[in-house]
Amino acid sequence: QVQLVESGGGLVQPGGSLRLSCAASGTIFKFYNTGWYRQAPGKQRELVATITNSGNTDYTDSVKGRFTISRDDAKNTLHLEMNSLQPGDTGVYYCNGQGANSYWGQGTQVTVSS
Repeated sequence: QVQLVESGGGLVQPGGSLRLSCAASGTIFKFYNTGWYRQAPGKQRELVATITNSGNTDYTDSVKGRFTISRDDAKNTLHLEMNSLQPGDTGVYYCNGQGANSYWGQGTQVTVSS
């Protein structure tokens, strides 16, 4: 059974940083295309960043230069380093693994507020 478990969310002031992690079990993450999504209150879930099974990364325009997605294959874990956080980054962040099936974690709350 595939499980994805996110961690690392919290409350941070504007300009601060957080590092999200997503630990996978029941599968090998590096064989998947993986990504981070977020959902703000009252809005649809949106794609934030992706990393393919070959290591290519892509970001939505609003986070380019501030967020970095990475994968630790030895620990079967996906990360999202978030710097210069803004109130508009607030939301529930979900990790996703896309192979033959699509797998989602339960989400971790990120709140950017003074």
